[in-house]
Amino acid sequence: MSSSVQALRVPESGAESSADAGALAIATRLAAQFAATAVERDRAGGHAAHERALIRDSGLLTLSIPTEFGGQGAPWSTVYQVIRILARADSALAHLFGFHHLQLAGLALYGSAVQQRNLYSASVQQRLFWGNALNPLDRRTTARATPGGYVLDGVKSFASGSVGSDWLTVSAWDAAAGAALIGVLPTRQPGVRVEADWDAFGQRQTDSGNVSFDKVYLPSALVLQAPGQVPTAQSTLRSQVAQLVMTNLYLGIAEGAFEAARDYTLEQARPWFASGVNEATADPFVQHRYGELWLKVRPATLLADHAAQLLDAAYARGAALSARERGEVAVAGAEAKVLAHRAAIDIGNEMFELTGARSTSARFGFDRYWRNARVHTLHDPVDYKLRDLGRYALEGRLPDPTPYS
Repeated sequence: MSSSVQALRVPESGAESSADAGALAIATRLAAQFAATAVERDRAGGHAAHERALIRDSGLLTLSIPTEFGGQGAPWSTVYQVIRILARADSALAHLFGFHHLQLAGLALYGSAVQQRNLYSASVQQRLFWGNALNPLDRRTTARATPGGYVLDGVKSFASGSVGSDWLTVSAWDAAAGAALIGVLPTRQPGVRVEADWDAFGQRQTDSGNVSFDKVYLPSALVLQAPGQVPTAQSTLRSQVAQLVMTNLYLGIAEGAFEAARDYTLEQARPWFASGVNEATADPFVQHRYGELWLKVRPATLLADHAAQLLDAAYARGAALSARERGEVAVAGAEAKVLAHRAAIDIGNEMFELTGARSTSARFGFDRYWRNARVHTLHDPVDYKLRDLGRYALEGRLPDPTPYS
């Protein structure tokens, strides 16, 4: 049975480029700004217009856009590092940033050369912020073929980043073709209505409400994948880009929760009366538990970084990417996602056993780590990632390409 490192050659890790280092430095400064108001904004929910403007002004919206179109041409491994940094402070804003770049990935993986040139160039020149209305499991938006394009009607749920976006990626079901199309269109196009009605108990500022379409015209020039078009190994790589956006989002939440717990323990926690020590950090049970939490973060980090490097290699293959190579990326992504999922949920919960009763005060807002992780980790069942990994371990069977695997 071949391993995931044998099918695709992972680029050797070397010195970070100055451009990548600059992006990470900008992300670190943004994260510090977001952290200052994260608890208050989490309580308020709604649309984080000011913070989205900060992301736009940072220049990071062009991070994944190829340099030939005026972007920064950063590899996915760098984009994921930025997502992780932002998620430590505010996973909702990291979600918006990650999904923006996911929509840009769709242009590269589905779009024609003309579409890429036009839409990437416009994204750079107009500083566009992309949102999502693709949700492949929601077929309520229909497409009816007309001369020169399609007419869209219906609604899409879980449309992350739609509120305040400039352009949307959308999928719609063509009943005549018995298949869906994927296209893009301006958010402010007549007939498009974005609802700010997201009311989950976590990820409260992800602008993930419903988007409705009322006789919206989608010209053929903006259709990235026509109904019934046979997907290629390259085009199905989009789901791997998406899965690793989520993986690094979960990992950032886990790291943020770990850091918050550690800082509280160092600065404010009191030792338990029966411990016989003067400082909470000297309690061997506390030390043991932090060791356990560390062993949730560390392997998840290593697997996430490995999967990102493997994705970079696959992405660079372009149309030459094989189904097997694509499948090996899916295996690596599943490995990373399962551990990141566990780390975010477990640390967001177990941190309170280390920080104590006083840490549950609303002023700290520590509960947001678990709530954010719990809401977003329900995006797709982790049990199916474990099933895919079990099949691979037993039979060498690669995951079947779907929007979630």
